[in-house]
Amino acid sequence: MATLQDIETWRGRTLVDNDGDKIGKIEDVYLDRSSGEPEWVAVKTGLLGTNVSFVPIRDASPAGDDLRVAYSKDQVKDAPNIDPDGELSPEEERRLYQHYGRSDYD
Repeated sequence: MATLQDIETWRGRTLVDNDGDKIGKIEDVYLDRSSGEPEWVAVKTGLLGTNVSFVPIRDASPAGDDLRVAYSKDQVKDAPNIDPDGELSPEEERRLYQHYGRSDYD
């Protein structure tokens, strides 16, 4: 699990998928509401970087100057559309957990 010190360097870095394909640029990091630990990154995707997708970073790892996540580019692209307004609501988090096939929400 990444530490707060780790994530301070992640904004602006490239996020890559489990095959090393570029997903997009990391725009922001979201913390878990209860633990305060890094939980999600908001990544700009699409041709012009106009879409923002949320990706869990529990199993993320550095890959050179990039950050690698355990999900495919298509899975990230198809994630629920959620407004990056600074905080995820419990319902938004639940939808994201379901999309990424994680059962450890509650």
